[in-house]
Amino acid sequence: MKRTLNIAVLLVLTFSLFNAAAPVNYDIYSTKVAVIKFKTEVVDYGTITQNSDGTRLFSFTNTGDAPLLITNVKASCGCTVPSYSKAPILPGESGELSIKYDTKRLGAFTKTITVTSNAEGGNKILKIKGNIIASK
Repeated sequence: MKRTLNIAVLLVLTFSLFNAAAPVNYDIYSTKVAVIKFKTEVVDYGTITQNSDGTRLFSFTNTGDAPLLITNVKASCGCTVPSYSKAPILPGESGELSIKYDTKRLGAFTKTITVTSNAEGGNKILKIKGNIIASK
């Protein structure tokens, strides 16, 4: 019992010493963040004919105060192919994500595109939708 008490006192003193010896400086971390603001988060293709151009653009602006770096853009299926610039978007500058949907498929569609970046709020989910009818 006496030994356990001595160990407990020793641990309390050790932790107290380490807390006093290592003050926390909160000002060393940067508070600058990138903020991605899309013009629209949904692109509606409307009704289009089969085999027509399936390329659409999502325009965005970095409204934050740190460079925006898009690290990945992933579509919910293989019928949607995204492309984007890997260069940092500086504060106040704009950029575009190009999305190409395979218009060989007939019928209504709704697909999602997940944008991974260093922007505030984490991943951003965009959506495309439309209806493809047979060409005459």
